[in-house]
Amino acid sequence: MANTSIGFIGLGVMGEPMAGHLLAAGHPLVVHTRTRTRAAPLLERGARWCDTPREVAEESEVVVSIVGYPEDVESVHLGPEGTLAANRPPRLVIEMTTSRPSLAVSIARAARQVGVGALDAPVSGGDVGARNATLSIMVGGEAEDVSLAMPILERLGKSIVHQGGPGAGQHAKMVNQILIAANMMGVCEGLLYARRAGLDPDKVIAAVGSGAAGSWSINNLGPRIVKGDFEPGFFVEHFIKDLGIALEEANRMGLPMPALALARQLYEAVRAQGRGRKGTQSLYLALQQLAGG
Repeated sequence: MANTSIGFIGLGVMGEPMAGHLLAAGHPLVVHTRTRTRAAPLLERGARWCDTPREVAEESEVVVSIVGYPEDVESVHLGPEGTLAANRPPRLVIEMTTSRPSLAVSIARAARQVGVGALDAPVSGGDVGARNATLSIMVGGEAEDVSLAMPILERLGKSIVHQGGPGAGQHAKMVNQILIAANMMGVCEGLLYARRAGLDPDKVIAAVGSGAAGSWSINNLGPRIVKGDFEPGFFVEHFIKDLGIALEEANRMGLPMPALALARQLYEAVRAQGRGRKGTQSLYLALQQLAGG
């Protein structure tokens, strides 16, 4: 797979650095994204532009995509100008957007009908993980397709675990988002408490971040909160989408998820305050406002 031609669809906060790693590894790269200007840095480094996902697929052996919402995923792969409508389809499609497990199953089924392998491989680690190629990647699909994809996934992530058949990667990502939702509430409330108690929040993070309360969120997003940096590593509006999918799946399975439901309500409040395009750590601002500043 060393010289495999790769098509990359979606060059947002995470997609652009991920595609950059593949280009740096020597893969011939073609790209497509909603706003062409986002592709400029990669085009300057030698990537080539394609006008549609279908064209990307026809120019690639493997297509990797990470877009925004389930409807985007469906359009990219199952639409009339999607990857699976290509006259010369790729060998493999790796969908890395967090989306509905049922959609991952539909894509895998459609891909098989045209002789293409398909993986759902959502990621965790935010912009930091994307830039540093240390993402956690949760993979669903057939074992032979995972083996084929592994050299590519290893360029993007540090932890790569095959969870099971089609849709299993998305289910694992829902577990990830449920854990993050509860943790972010604790991180923001804890830092609000530290400030109200007159503590130095940086010292608090240094103390608790290496103990039993340590987490990726407190160690990576906690310092951003202290500095007043609420720019996105992961958009609030995308997190709300993920929490909604998790609640839908939990309801389907008959699982009560009160903490998850509360987290979604709180993040809806963040979006209502005009911060849908800010990072998930901006929950702190909503809770701060609730506490009277």
